[in-house]
Amino acid sequence: MPKKSELKKKTEEKKKEIVSKKISAPEFEKMILELSEKGLTSEKIGETLRKQGIHSKEHGKKISKILKEKGKYENPDMKNIRTKLEKILKHIEKNKQDKRAMREKDRIFAQLRILKKHFQVQ
Repeated sequence: MPKKSELKKKTEEKKKEIVSKKISAPEFEKMILELSEKGLTSEKIGETLRKQGIHSKEHGKKISKILKEKGKYENPDMKNIRTKLEKILKHIEKNKQDKRAMREKDRIFAQLRILKKHFQVQ
């Protein structure tokens, strides 16, 4: 079992490694755009960058604002509802007699319409 002093040294070394990963603002934006092209939401992009030791607060901009400027931002709630609606539509194509799924499709479509109205999206 390692001693406490050894554990402290290891954690200090890890902190130094993380702190040394400073990048410029254009590189930060480039990384965000690359991750968004993979299909990640702004929350997931933030998580992956934090695992690498990069924080958006150091660059003074939020990830969602950078994505909005570039025109690649989609609200995570709307994205989740759209994927749910696509899955149900695919299910209904295979199972035309599933009345419960048809009802669920209407309910989810209404949720999507309400969110579009709330966020003023076309």
